Amino acid sequence: MRDEMAMKILVDDAVQGDESAWNTIVRSYTPLIRSICRRYCLSPEDRDDVASRVWMHLLADIRRIREPAALPGWLRTTARRECLAVVWRTTRDMPFGEDEFVHLALLPADAGLLAEEQRIVLREAISSLTEQDRRLLSMLFCDPPMSYEEISVVLGIKRGSIGPTRQRILLRLRKAEVWRAYEPTF
Repeated sequence: MRDEMAMKILVDDAVQGDESAWNTIVRSYTPLIRSICRRYCLSPEDRDDVASRVWMHLLADIRRIREPAALPGWLRTTARRECLAVVWRTTRDMPFGEDEFVHLALLPADAGLLAEEQRIVLREAISSLTEQDRRLLSMLFCDPPMSYEEISVVLGIKRGSIGPTRQRILLRLRKAEVWRAYEPTF
């Protein structure tokens, strides 16, 4: 609660144009943005570009952030999208010689990058679930998974409703809006 209040004050001050509030936000969250860029194996120049674009987006959109405590998540999502845009531009704009022509669809896709893109979209879809649904999934898919009896006690739900609830949650994940916007780079 205390951190949420401090974040609200910090964001409100930044909205009002307080330079020290902006500096605190940038100093606090630049490592987060850089770590996301490193996961995409971007060059140092591209990392700088992504960070600059993320801060420009924040500058333009900070008044629209309804929940200041959600700022780290907003920055993560924005940084991921900017990283994906860089990766997409980089692969799309690959130079070819005058007598060479290769259709991009015929190039081998980077399985690691595709898997990371899917993990990012899946995390976004999971974040749209309720806390109870996320807890149930984490208990079912942890290693080793918890028994239905344990889950029933911890979450206070009937053992017989766990399976059908899991099915409904997975169906909601499959139909999440975030998948509609997902355009794999292959």
